[in-house]
Order: sequence, then structure tokens, then C-alpha cells
Amino acid sequence: MSQIKSRTMKIFWTIMGITLVCLVINMPTTLPIKIHFGKINWEHTLYRPQFNYKIGSNTITKDLNLKYGLDLAGGAELSYDIDTTKVKKEDLPSALDALKGNIERRVNLFGVSEANIQLSNQGGQNRMIVELPGVENVSDAISLLGQTAQLSFRGEDQKVTSSTASATFKEAFPFDTGINGSNLVKSQVEINPNNGEPEVALEFDEKGTKLFEKATKDFLNKRIGIFLDDQIITYPTVGVVITDGRAVINGSFDAKTAKALSAQLNAGALPLPIKLIQQTQIGATLGKDSINKGIFAGVVGLILISLFMVGNYGKLGLIADIGLLIYGLITLSLYRLIPVTLTFPGIVGFILSVGMAVDSNILIFERMREELRKGKPWNIAMELGFTHAWSSIKDANACTIITGLILFNPFNWSFLNTSGMVRGFAITLVLGILLGIFTGVFVTRNLLRVLAKTNKDINFDVKKA
Repeated sequence: MSQIKSRTMKIFWTIMGITLVCLVINMPTTLPIKIHFGKINWEHTLYRPQFNYKIGSNTITKDLNLKYGLDLAGGAELSYDIDTTKVKKEDLPSALDALKGNIERRVNLFGVSEANIQLSNQGGQNRMIVELPGVENVSDAISLLGQTAQLSFRGEDQKVTSSTASATFKEAFPFDTGINGSNLVKSQVEINPNNGEPEVALEFDEKGTKLFEKATKDFLNKRIGIFLDDQIITYPTVGVVITDGRAVINGSFDAKTAKALSAQLNAGALPLPIKLIQQTQIGATLGKDSINKGIFAGVVGLILISLFMVGNYGKLGLIADIGLLIYGLITLSLYRLIPVTLTFPGIVGFILSVGMAVDSNILIFERMREELRKGKPWNIAMELGFTHAWSSIKDANACTIITGLILFNPFNWSFLNTSGMVRGFAITLVLGILLGIFTGVFVTRNLLRVLAKTNKDINFDVKKA
């Protein structure tokens, strides 16, 4: 018995520790505190800690600010028509993937990391929709996205790379070999027959073959950097002079990374022209208004749910409300850490998941009432209530999770939904349900065990039905 109590308290303090961490994560960037009472005049500003991770010589800073979608942050939505007339039918899927990869890199260069890029086929016309939250200068975005892909091969300057470790890739590879995307016939993934590992094969045209032979001769036993849109993709070391216009890039590839690299390289060889057919700008004021309405609706809903739980279940309802507060803190923390891009439908999904999280507690408490009516002691009724309610909670939430996954469409199946708004709703709903199960079954149960340990006389009106 003492071991069970000790384990219960350990779990309780673990939950409190997680809650404290979530409070820190969700606190404002700056929190001014002012206390003026009698002779006490104290002012202090708390700052949210910076979450920095150091891996070797590199430092990664985690941005904990909430990310908002186009409907909340404002921005631009650009619709493009994709010209696929010059691409062979069998090469079209890889060319479209390469185009999307190019656009994603350019969007990141523009400084928009939460953009949504969708490919679709409407009446036989291939279209691309690019959503850019927070972008005010639409003309710059249009200019950047409409550029032709630039593939280049640059030679290494060993004087630079050997003298300083902080040199940029442009400084480390300053010598232009003259080879670009127009010289690349194709790139494809092959399997090395000697070790069975995937590698990327390159094939150049006649002009590219001569340029590549010269480049491999000039940079023998050195590295050649392969750049796409001025971003380095890889920098293999030249082992032999290549005269037939065929080269192989090998290294620590798996099938996925080799395919991705091949698609990136083909983007320079098989550019798909895009034409802007529509642009829409959404003002930030609309987004701010949506956020305020969503927050107001969420607060009203939480207050009503909390009052209902306390009014109907007394102390147990108060425990459920505490569990609901912990649920909210953990959910918002995950939104910041993953991060989840919040859209207005996403906020709706969060509010809906709050109601479903309370459903778990209602099922548990009603089962407890049934056991108490049978004359079971409170502690036993509590444990049986959780045990008997679990099957109902599991089955009901499993069906909703399956529906949420279909809406989210994680594998990008064309016959399912591809809308970013609907996906935002689905991810917050599924995440909320999973956390609701955790808080309802694990957190609330542990809080009740601690309450039972510290207070033997718990009022619970069995007559309420």
C-alpha cells in the first residue's frame, strides 16, 4: 500500500512539474509586475526564457511564439497556372514535386516559414496555390516566386576552407564551372550494386559533358558544390576525371533523401513555367478580429463548462476543471513547440476538443455514481468508475480520431481533402482529443487519488442522476 501511495505522489509531482514548464512556455515574452501597497513599491519585469539548443558548434534557437495562418495573420494568396506542355507524361509527377520544392525554398528565402503550398488539377489544368501569412509586399513575393530555377556547380577554394571554419558556402565555393541546369539532361536514383545503397546519377548534354570533364580535372581531389537557387544541396569530393558526362553522387543517402535530391536537381533541368492568374491580399485587421472572436468564444465556453462541472459534481467537478486547465496549458505548449499553424478553423477544432475532453470526465463520474449506489466504498468506486468508463472513452474518441486523420490527409492522397483550412481544423482536433484522453484518464485520476488520500470525507451526492 505504501508503494502505491508513493507512486501516486511521484506521478502527482510529475504532473505539477509539467504544468509549471507549460506555464513558463506560455507566459508572455515580457511580463511587468507592479506592487504598490502602503510603503511597498516594487516593480519588476519577468522575461520568458529563451530555449536554445547547442549541437556541436551550432546553436539552435526555438521560437515559442504562436504561428498564425493566412486568415488570422493576414497576408497574400497567389494562384498560378502551371505549364506542363513541354514535360513528358511520365516525368510530370517528379517535375511537379520538384517545382513545389523550389517554391518552398524560395518562400523560406523570403522569410515566410509557415506558408501553405498546394498543387491541384482543375479541369485538366495544373494549378498551384501559395498562401503567404504575414506578407505585406506582395509584389516582391511575386517577383521571387516567378524566377527561373538556377542550378550551378562551383569549385572549392581550399585556402578558404582550410583557413577558417566559419566561411559561408559561397565563400568556400567561389569558382563557377560554367555548368548550370540547362546542361543537365536528367537526374535519377540508382542502387549501387556493390553495397546496395541508393545514389543519385547525373547525365549531362554535350556541352555539359565537356564542362564537367574540365571541372573534374581542375578540382580533382577537391569538392564541387552543387547549388540550387543559391542554396547548397551537396558538395561531393571529386575522385576521378569524368569524361562521359555521367556522374554519381553517393554518401549517407536513404531512398527518401536520394529521391528528394534527384527531384531538386531535376528542378533545374525540367523547369515548369508558372503564370500568376490571381492574387488576393487579406488585411491583418480581419485576422485580429477573428482571433479576438475566437478567444472570446473559447473563454465563454470554458467558463460555462467549468460552472456546469462544479454545479453538477461539486468537488469532483472542481478537480475536473483543474485537469481541464492543465489540458489547455499542455495543448498550447505543443502548439508552440511543434509548431502548429493556427487558423480560425483550427481554433474551432481546439474549442470542440475541450468539450470532448470534459465528456471523458462526465462518463467517469457517472460510472462512479453507479458504483456508489451499489454501496461500494468511495476509493473502490473511483477506480471502478475509471475502469468501466475507459472502453466507452476509447471507442468514442477512436472514431473521431479516424475522422480527423481523414480530414488531415497526412499522405496527401488526391481523392481526400487538401485544403489547408480543413487540415488546420483536423490537426488541432486530433491533438486535442489525444491530450483530452491523457488528462481525463491519467491527470484527473491521479488528482482524485491524491484528494482521496488527503481527504477521506468527500461529499458526492449519489442521488443526483
